[in-house]
Amino acid sequence: MKLVMMALLGLSLLLTGGLAWADQYDAKWIAECINDNANAKVPPEVIAKYCTCMNDKMDRNETRSITQWEKTHPRERAECDREAGWR
Repeated sequence: MKLVMMALLGLSLLLTGGLAWADQYDAKWIAECINDNANAKVPPEVIAKYCTCMNDKMDRNETRSITQWEKTHPRERAECDREAGWR
């Protein structure tokens, strides 16, 4: 139940938090990233901002998930950590 609520909160943040420009393709990847990070000990808003930042840094033709991609892009991950306030 907690995971479902986290995912719903994340999606609602995407749609209402100034991120409505994200299309369905982006929303799918961002929602998956939010779900992958659901157990992190940071507020859901930070997770949503981090996942959106990572998605924005990825090439449009990328086939890996955000979680897979971040492992091979430490610089981008550090930038998004800072931008999202993930500490």
